[in-house]
Amino acid sequence: MNIPIIIAAGGLVWNERNELLMIYRQDKWDLPKGKLDEGESIETCAIREVREETGLKEVILGEFIGVTKHEYLDRFIGAQAIKESHWYAMRANSNQLLNPQLEENITEIKWVKVEEIPNLLTNSYLNIEAIIREYFKKNKQV
Repeated sequence: MNIPIIIAAGGLVWNERNELLMIYRQDKWDLPKGKLDEGESIETCAIREVREETGLKEVILGEFIGVTKHEYLDRFIGAQAIKESHWYAMRANSNQLLNPQLEENITEIKWVKVEEIPNLLTNSYLNIEAIIREYFKKNKQV
């Protein structure tokens, strides 16, 4: 049986105080990301999804960080799928209004200090922890 691969993109969004934007969705801390629309570039998808899920208006795309994969139950196709998420570093000013996308089950959004990230990762997903670790490997200085 072939498991469908769903392409997605998202961001590790940092502000001027070097805080990471994290979202709370389905009882876990997560990063904003979502599915690629037909005809859309991965970079455009990453920015669009961050804007939609967080309410940020001005987001600056930075370097490509990496790809994570995980298996999940896709509610649209009603079957198991593999989500291949492409991640980018991004910048946004913290004075922008944050507005969680409730229809995506996002109930909280917050800017997280670097030293607080490990606490939130205790209630997150392994792929989120992995991509944050990859970011820090590539960027020794945050």
